[in-house]
Amino acid sequence: MRPTLEPGDRLTVDPRAFRDRMPRVGEIVVLVDPEAPERWLVKRVHAVDAAAGTVEVRGDAADVARDSRAFGPVPFDRLVGRVDACYLPVARRRRF
Repeated sequence: MRPTLEPGDRLTVDPRAFRDRMPRVGEIVVLVDPEAPERWLVKRVHAVDAAAGTVEVRGDAADVARDSRAFGPVPFDRLVGRVDACYLPVARRRRF
């Protein structure tokens, strides 16, 4: 997710963000990796298909990101939540 996020950034995530609404294009989300379910990924919502119940996600660094271009759309139920803020390191502290 460089340059938006850097390795080691600590994030707060709202796991209830999509309980009453669908994800929005541009939001940063945490999702279960479709190819390695023990891992979580942080990606940006690129497209939402409400009829199919899926979301397409992309990494900010298109040339190196592993995202929906590699593994396809992700079902809504694989979304862990929406990234709210980066709280550490202090110099990078901000809300999204």
